[in-house]
Amino acid sequence: MRVSSHAVAGMVGSWREGPGPAHQCLSDRLRLLILDGRLCLGAALPSERDLATALGTSRTTVGTAYRTLVEHGYLATRARARATVRLPDDTSPERRASALPETIDLSVAAPAAPVEILHVAFATTLEQLPRHFERHGYDGYGTAELREAVAHWYRRRGLPTSPDHILITHGAQHALALLARTLLSPRDKVLIDHPTYPHAIRTFLDVRARPLPVALTPSGWDTAQLHAAARAAHLAYLIPDFHNPTGMCMPTSMRRSLRPACLTVIDETMTDLDLDGADAEPFALHMPTAVSVGSVSKSIWGGLRIGWIRAAPSLLERVEQVRPATDLGTSVVEQLATAVLLNAHQTLRPTALDRLRRQRHALGQALAEYLPHVNAPQPAGGMTMWVTFPDPISSRLAAVAPDHGVTITAGPRFGIGGAFERHIRLPYTLSPDQLTRAIRRLAQAERALKEGATGTHTPAPVA
Repeated sequence: MRVSSHAVAGMVGSWREGPGPAHQCLSDRLRLLILDGRLCLGAALPSERDLATALGTSRTTVGTAYRTLVEHGYLATRARARATVRLPDDTSPERRASALPETIDLSVAAPAAPVEILHVAFATTLEQLPRHFERHGYDGYGTAELREAVAHWYRRRGLPTSPDHILITHGAQHALALLARTLLSPRDKVLIDHPTYPHAIRTFLDVRARPLPVALTPSGWDTAQLHAAARAAHLAYLIPDFHNPTGMCMPTSMRRSLRPACLTVIDETMTDLDLDGADAEPFALHMPTAVSVGSVSKSIWGGLRIGWIRAAPSLLERVEQVRPATDLGTSVVEQLATAVLLNAHQTLRPTALDRLRRQRHALGQALAEYLPHVNAPQPAGGMTMWVTFPDPISSRLAAVAPDHGVTITAGPRFGIGGAFERHIRLPYTLSPDQLTRAIRRLAQAERALKEGATGTHTPAPVA
């Protein structure tokens, strides 16, 4: 796969930031893009001349950066061919695993499995399953039981919904991918929060749509900017309920006044993780044309791959027609178990919310003790803090941190154009003790980075 010079220029963003000469800054940024998976293995990079033109720098700078990467094993070259991305031999998964005992993973924002309630739900499901045996098991819309349970979940929140408004998917990510394939064409513009969920960005890029970022301010969403951007967009994708990664919650007054001039998809994956009584109203209560996407991956367990789309039946019919190109339906067993859990209101477990509050508090205390210079606003809900460092060190810190026993996700994964190098997302889904040890290790990694350390580890996937 060839990567254009303009694509690489967009990914490196403000590559001149940081200490050292220009060629070092560029090679460091390219190396981090490779480690982060944004420049995939085997990808052919642009020529030195083309990249130099796109970056507005000299060919000597690009050539020296490329040679540095070749020397360290991150690029392979041969005569009259583009340099291709590779990884050094000593970064194999086996070598990394053996070198990093007891690494604490802060790259994933997901709860541990609630064993007891899952056991009960699946035991009940096994009793219900025989009545489905006479059916073929393929259903592009989902089982009647789960569609009714999801509709009831919306009705409990004050939004009239019937099963005809629900289509069941393999999680919220699958739901978003189906909507993208159904609604978007190449070069269509998609309004997104900035930052936003990384896999949403990837989904839109996969259908060759163009993300149109609207920055979140420290106080939240900018209505005027959203309305202005929506006029140029084909679709909007927003996360108003305990936003990933910032944890912000859109105020009710804004939900009532916000009317984007394009079809709007609302991600409600975090809706049930209200920690401070925000009591977020469904966005579609005020904007009936909004399409809602939800799942139980955050409120119950990521291993329960069940999500849904709430939309007008006419739109769901279009989605169902597109769906066979990727799958023929969702597991009946998991659907029935999820219906049991939703009907028992298990997405709103007080003990689980109390545990998240304690973990959020522990993370805040650890940051105040070991990284007092970072800005870490306490989110109203969800599972993550969006932490701001004084300097643009996020990607370099993500590369160094595994050497100190902790993995993190760099800020640029949550944006486009190399943005958010001063930010990292920190989930508070681990125990207070683990969180404290993780932040202590992260502080050690930051000190090592300031002393000139570099990392050789491939960051973990985002969840």
